[in-house]
This record gives sequence, C-alpha cells and structure tokens, in this order.
Amino acid sequence: MPIPDFVVELRRHVGRARLWLPGVTAVVLRGEGAQREVLLVRRSDNGQWAPVTGIVDPGEQPAAAAVREAREETCTEIAVERLAWVHATAPVTHVNGDEAVYLDHTFACRWVGGEAAVGDDESLEVRWWWLSGLPPMREHLRERIDVVLRDEVAARFDT
Repeated sequence: MPIPDFVVELRRHVGRARLWLPGVTAVVLRGEGAQREVLLVRRSDNGQWAPVTGIVDPGEQPAAAAVREAREETCTEIAVERLAWVHATAPVTHVNGDEAVYLDHTFACRWVGGEAAVGDDESLEVRWWWLSGLPPMREHLRERIDVVLRDEVAARFDT
C-alpha cells in the first residue's frame, strides 16, 4: 500500500508505534431505488472488499481527500454530498506491522463520472455492487455503508 510521505517521515521517528491519523471513507453511490449501487474496491493488502478509504494529507480538507482518494483508487469523479459519521476506529495493525488509529470521516458521495477501474496499486479490483447483493466485508466497513444509507441529515458522532 502506498504510504503518504508525511507518514513515512513520522515512521522514521516513531517506528511502527501506533499513530493517530485523520482518515476518510467515501461511500460512493449511483442510481435510485432498486437500481442503487455502491462502488467498492478489493484491497491489495488484504484482498477484502471495502468502500474507498484513505488518509487525509496535512492541510487537506477531509471532503477533498475523499474526492482525491476516489479519483486515485477508482478513476471516478465524485461529489461529496454530506458528512455521515465521524468516529475513532479500533486500533489497526497493517500488514507491514505499522499500527494506527484513525479519526474516520465517512462521507455520503455521489458518482459524477468516469469508468470505474483500478487506478493504483492499492486495489486489485474495482466494481459497482447492488446494495441488495454486497460481497462479504469487515463489519466496521459495512457499518459505514449502513450509516450513509440511513440518509440522516445530521452526521453521527460517537460518544
């Protein structure tokens, strides 16, 4: 998985110790009603299906990071419609041994254009899935999709 340069620099100082990092999840939807689909990537680090996720660069706005990550990972253009959920993830140990906890900003997003395709080495596969037939995925990632699908006006905040 490509690691942002600022994280590489931090790792020079702290090694694999747990970092607190800002993250984004872009739950990208297209279609209406029974024809509604969600864009998912099959990650190259663990082979699992997931919504588009990534790390916010220093000084970058979280919504802009969601748009950038979708473009980089899936070759699509999206519009961020609303912030659906802000929460701290459980501790994560990546396949390279690095540890992190993410302050995740989950955004409800709409597909604007572009043919969904693998855009970088973070994904093995990219495709649209009917909401009625999602592939198996980790529960914490499925929960992000579920929160977006609730179409609540206010963002969810865990306390």
